[in-house]
Amino acid sequence: MSQFEFLRSVNIGQYLPIASPLHRLDGRARLLLFTALVLTITLVPSPPGLAASLLLVLIGLLLSRIPLKYALRGLLPPLSFLLILAVLQIFFNSSADLPPVLVSIGSLKITPGDFAAAGMLLLRFTGLILALSLTTASLSTSELTNSLGSLLGPLARLGLPAHDLVLVIQVTLRFIPQLAQSAERIAKAQAARGVDWGGPRSGLLQRVRRIFPLIVPLFLTSLRRAETLALAMDARAYGDSLHRTALVEMHFHLRDGLALLLGLAACASVFFLR
Repeated sequence: MSQFEFLRSVNIGQYLPIASPLHRLDGRARLLLFTALVLTITLVPSPPGLAASLLLVLIGLLLSRIPLKYALRGLLPPLSFLLILAVLQIFFNSSADLPPVLVSIGSLKITPGDFAAAGMLLLRFTGLILALSLTTASLSTSELTNSLGSLLGPLARLGLPAHDLVLVIQVTLRFIPQLAQSAERIAKAQAARGVDWGGPRSGLLQRVRRIFPLIVPLFLTSLRRAETLALAMDARAYGDSLHRTALVEMHFHLRDGLALLLGLAACASVFFLR
């Protein structure tokens, strides 16, 4: 039954209450650090800079005392999609006309730059998944909501829907484990009705083929859950109160400022690596 345990491999959205130096920082400082880290991994152009970004993620996992095995487990669910994207990057990369050409099949040309682009894509998505796992494991939902509400407070005074943006992010993070749980239920129901799901050591193509029967029922289940959530929010008169107060008071200390400056400086230095 291990091939049906999708929730065990999805660690994005699961908070780990660990007594670590990173967990003791102010929620706003952690949120800004994680945002800078995700933007750095997304925008850094050079392979050395991307490798340094992954090193920053590993340092964050070390400071937060999150087991590396637990973080790497989150790479298993999207692994099939990442490999497919890497193969597409090899065949359809824009550097196909650059020498030397390794393989030439008609108009299709494969160069070392194509393999480098595929490797960059795999490393970038790996870093993003690990960074998101680090974020959700060391920042609880309540801390995320309070930190976003505090940081976006000036926008709310200008009339922008800052609280709605906070709610969207909170619901998105909450829905990720629920999607994995729904996919697990659907897969078990299909297997009980005779669908061949194979063994845990089946090939990569067979694993990819398993996903397609899950797409339609999972999509319908997600729409039904979103509709139920919208009706529950309407029943509780969400949006009628324009001025909301906070129960938790947040305090920004000197150590939070120093950690934030050090983290931002490390993320900025990554862009100078060539």
